[in-house]
Amino acid sequence: MDTNEAWRILIVEDDERLADLTKEYLESNGLMVSVEPNGSKAVERIQNEQPDLVVLDLMLPGEDGLSICRKVRPSYNGPILMLTARTDDLDQVLGLEMGADDYMCKPVRPRVLLARIRALLRRVKEQGEAAAESPIAEQSGDGPVRLVFNNLVIDRSMREAWLEDQSIDLTSAEFDLLWLLASSAGRVLSREEIFTALRGIEYDGQDRSIDVRVSRIRPKIGDDPVHPRRIKTVRSKGYLFVKEA
Repeated sequence: MDTNEAWRILIVEDDERLADLTKEYLESNGLMVSVEPNGSKAVERIQNEQPDLVVLDLMLPGEDGLSICRKVRPSYNGPILMLTARTDDLDQVLGLEMGADDYMCKPVRPRVLLARIRALLRRVKEQGEAAAESPIAEQSGDGPVRLVFNNLVIDRSMREAWLEDQSIDLTSAEFDLLWLLASSAGRVLSREEIFTALRGIEYDGQDRSIDVRVSRIRPKIGDDPVHPRRIKTVRSKGYLFVKEA
């Protein structure tokens, strides 16, 4: 990413002082930032303005962050970075299940927040790039790049996947993870590799987002959540996408 000037960020935060300080810091680093303090108005703003990224507080007046995330996901494809004042794993898991791409616990350090935002935006920028050639990839000039596994088709250019010719409902983060695993079919990817590839930052050993997303992806691609055959958990190592399942 050569510049951040074009990126538009919407901060949904009712703490006026925190929102102003965050806005000032992000703008000083080249981002265009607006603030919405009311949860009940956030859904409409996100849907109408389509910002490049949303920083969404969990606890808000009018409507909470989980509800907002759930409502906007069908019409908003940009990354959502959720903030929570609690360290409870349940809040973090629920946020990811509602469609959040990342989360941070308050108090938030501005430099870390900026790093997370840049990592998410970098991923957005890279989404349309051509995938590396793979023996199971279908390519045609500059056309779509697809991975085909019997009845499962994953198209990176269209950012869509199909099972038995039926479109699979995936969040942006779920698609990125599915593509990463599928494009490395037959090779075990560690959580560290996955985390770094998708987030652009080092894995801290505590983040559960990868495990949550794998558990959500499995039933969507016809895998058995209890005894998976397509995306296998390799104990103490990571995840393996099986070419022929």
